[in-house]
Amino acid sequence: MKFQGSQNYVATPDLMLAVNAAITLQRPLLIKGEPGTGKTMLAEEVAQALNMPLLQWHIKSTTKAQQGLYEYDAVSRLRDSQLGDADSATRVQDIRNYIVQGVLWRAFTADQPVALLIDEIDKADIEFPNDLLRELDRMEFYCYETRELIRAKHRPLVFITSNNEKELPDAFLRRCFFHFIKFPDADTMRQIIGVHFPTLKGELISAAMKTFYDVRGLPGLKKKPSTSELLDWLKLLVAEDIPVEALQSGDDKIAIPPLVGALLKNEQDVSLFEKLVFMNQRNR
Repeated sequence: MKFQGSQNYVATPDLMLAVNAAITLQRPLLIKGEPGTGKTMLAEEVAQALNMPLLQWHIKSTTKAQQGLYEYDAVSRLRDSQLGDADSATRVQDIRNYIVQGVLWRAFTADQPVALLIDEIDKADIEFPNDLLRELDRMEFYCYETRELIRAKHRPLVFITSNNEKELPDAFLRRCFFHFIKFPDADTMRQIIGVHFPTLKGELISAAMKTFYDVRGLPGLKKKPSTSELLDWLKLLVAEDIPVEALQSGDDKIAIPPLVGALLKNEQDVSLFEKLVFMNQRNR
């Protein structure tokens, strides 16, 4: 199995090398990078390219590692035991009827190798990665309620994404292959735009990219616009039929671009940008 990119995802050579290294080492691939750089989409595209089913586990601040293995629904079992009918009585006798399989259980017991995405692991508490160490390392876990060892039939291809909101434990990092997705340079960004907007005129792309990178380069921005936000902005420019001239400034002075709300997502950055434009105009 080798990942060589896909028609819908522009993968740089170092990213493809990282994916294939994780496959060779049979270790989880830990992906970091700015929000909007395609970390989640990578798992989707690799799974499709390698013809593997994809299981996704999107982590929240309240997510516990146990939920990825299984959960025992004791409330439903208690309710069924109180109903008194024959069907409920029969159902209560088998505890397996109240075991809710988590995404790791389903990945381990799948009949064919699957890709498993553990998305935004840094959203959970600091103990979450440690609680998964044994399961991801040994590819097995024990279900105490049914007294059975759940062992992986096939080792899944594991993708773990992080936005760097929290530091991950060293012991966890040691078990992963790491790759940081750098923000795309102009050439790579042009390829990404070409995938999503194959018929877009080169003049509009050049003007939009110049404005986009100018905005990203402004000092003091709280949140720099990402790749996904550039694509959203281009979609709006096309939908609203914004002319190229509206994106260009004849004297290279800073100007507020149309539909700037697609690029700047908080009032501090919009205010900062407006002040820079005002100062720039006064200095003309």
